[in-house]
This record gives sequence, structure tokens and C-alpha cells, in this order.
Amino acid sequence: MTTAAPAMSPTIFDAIVHLPEGGALLFQRVSWDEYEKLVEKLGARYRARLSYDHGRLEINMPLPIHEDYKEFLLRLMHVLTEELELDMQALGSTTFKYEPWLQGLEPDTCFYIQNAARVIGVRRFDPNQPPPPPDIAVEIDITNESLSRFPIYANLGVPEIWRYDEQQVWMYHLTEAGYVAAATSRAFPFLTAEALGQFLERSQTEGQSAVLREFRQWVRAWQASAP
Repeated sequence: MTTAAPAMSPTIFDAIVHLPEGGALLFQRVSWDEYEKLVEKLGARYRARLSYDHGRLEINMPLPIHEDYKEFLLRLMHVLTEELELDMQALGSTTFKYEPWLQGLEPDTCFYIQNAARVIGVRRFDPNQPPPPPDIAVEIDITNESLSRFPIYANLGVPEIWRYDEQQVWMYHLTEAGYVAAATSRAFPFLTAEALGQFLERSQTEGQSAVLREFRQWVRAWQASAP
């Protein structure tokens, strides 16, 4: 459940510290300076996800199951890129923000593949330049929806979003009209949303290690049959 407040409160940091898992806060008319100070103060110590869009600040505290799915997707991506001999850099819930846009957010996790070289060794994004967009951003929608964050991703130029709502995986491709749902991944055209969803669901009943081994064999089988 999201709790709305009319304006930025001086105790917002304390509110975040005491925000329960699965909870959310929404503030309006928050200045960019307040947002940046809050991001800096929170640092990497807190799991809260922040999104900022022209004064609208939303804070979500993920459930442990969010981290479970996120970590499994990371392991899947390692297997996938290893088998395809592709470079991959995962930046997790890195903050992507740019003051001229008055927008910022943190995905549940994200991956650089085609753009991996742009972030290797980078410790901090240049605040005077738009941050390099990840090739894939991941949103785990169990307690809160992420669709309202899509305009920020579009402005950032993220070409692909994977969204999982514990019922199915949705894949979205960025177009001139915004994000449109697609049956397959743009970065990996043989990977369908349906197949990825099945591997995610099975990881909860069969265990991550067993499903990862089967996923590796699935990728190898595709490579063997590919023209």
C-alpha cells in the first residue's frame, strides 16, 4: 500500500528507515536538491528503491522475494552471456539520475551487454552527462507496479524492460511511441517472455541451482540448432 504525503517532510529519512518490507511512500513537490541529498544519505545501506519525476518522489521497500527473483535473474544472465560468449556488466540497483531531466530511478537490477564497454571500470557517472542506459532493466512487480516509471526509462533510453508480476514475465521494447509489449527479448531474440517466466516459476519449487543447470542445457540446445 502506498501512503501519500502532500509535501516533503523533514522526517522523510526516518520514515524510510521505518518503512516495512513491501511498503511504499509517495511525496509530491519534492525539489531536485532534496532528492539528491536523500539519495546520498541513503547510500548503499538501505534497500529502498527511489524514483523521482518532476517533483514526484516514490519510495518502495522491496520484499525478500524481490531479492530472490532479482538474484536468480542475475544468475540466469551470467549463464546466458557465458554460453553465448558475450560481455556483460550487471549494475544492480544503481541510481540513474540526470538533473536537466528532473528524473531519476533505481531498477531492481539491470544489465549492460552491447553497452558493457561503456561502464567497465566506471565508479561514478558524470553528473553533467546523461547516464549510459543499460541494455535491459528489470522490475519485480509484486507489491507495487512499475509502469509509472516507464517514462523515466524511456527518457534514459533503456531499449528493453523485463517486468515480472509473479504471474508472468512481460518484455517491453522501446519505440518512438514508448514501450510496447513484445513476445521475445530484443537483446536475445530466441528468449521468449513465456520461457523466462517458466524458469523463474520453477526456481521457486525446484531450487535455483537445478533450474540454472537446465537453463544452461536449454541455451546449449538452442545454439546447436541455430542456423
